Amino acid sequence: MILFPAIDLKDGMCVRLKQGDMAQATVFNHDPAQQAAQFEQQGFRYLHIVDLDGAFAGKPVNAHAVERILEAVTMPVQLGGGIRDLAGVEAWLGKGITRVILGTAAVRDPAFVKEAARRFPGSIAVGLDARDGRVAVEGWAETSDLTALELAQRFEDAGVAAIIYTDISRDGLLKGLNLEATIALAESISIPVVASGGLASLEDVRALLEPRAAKLEGAITGRALYDGRLDPRVALAMVAGLAA
Repeated sequence: MILFPAIDLKDGMCVRLKQGDMAQATVFNHDPAQQAAQFEQQGFRYLHIVDLDGAFAGKPVNAHAVERILEAVTMPVQLGGGIRDLAGVEAWLGKGITRVILGTAAVRDPAFVKEAARRFPGSIAVGLDARDGRVAVEGWAETSDLTALELAQRFEDAGVAAIIYTDISRDGLLKGLNLEATIALAESISIPVVASGGLASLEDVRALLEPRAAKLEGAITGRALYDGRLDPRVALAMVAGLAA
C-alpha cells in the first residue's frame, strides 16, 4: 500500500482545490520544491503531482515548478495535467518522471494512451476522474458520457501501470474516500487502482488496510496533510504495519 502525498500546481504554487474548482484554490506553499522535499523527509516514498493549469490548457504550464521538484527529491514522481502527446510523455520521462498520468487523453484519444503504454512499459497511468459516476475531462470542466468502468475497461491488456480513480464530489472536502466505488472498480479490472479524493483522517488510512481494500495499489492524500488532520508519521507507520 502506497500513500502518495499530492502537490497540485497552480501559478507555480502548491495549492488545493475544492471539487476541482479553480476559483476555490487555497495556497499552501509558495515553494513546491520545498514542499516535496518536506514530504520526502517525512518518509513518503512516491510523490503525486498535478499541473492544474496544464489540465485546463491542454499543455504543460508549470513545467519549471515540476523540474525544481525533481531536483529536490530522489523518490519516484508521477505527473499528470496537460500531457496529450507522445513527445510530451517522452520528454517528462526523460526528465526523471517515473509515471505519466493521462486523463483527458484517455477519453479523447485512447489509441494514443495504448501506444504510450506500449512504448513506455510500466510508465503510463490513466487518471480517471468521476463525477456522479461519469468521467470528467479538461480539468474536470466537462463531463463525458463514459462511466468509470467503461473507460477503465478500454485499457485492459494495454500495459497501463495503474488507474488513478478520483471521486470529484469528495476531492478537497475531507469527506473520506469513496472506497466502495474504488474497490468495486478495482475488483472489475486487472489494472492496479489508486484511490483519490477526500482522504481525511487516520480512519481512512485504517480502512485502506482492511482486507477488502487489498487490491488497491494505494491512495493519494492532499488537504488532510496540509491542514494537519493527517499525521504523516503515524499514517506511514500504519501503512508499514508498525502502528494500529
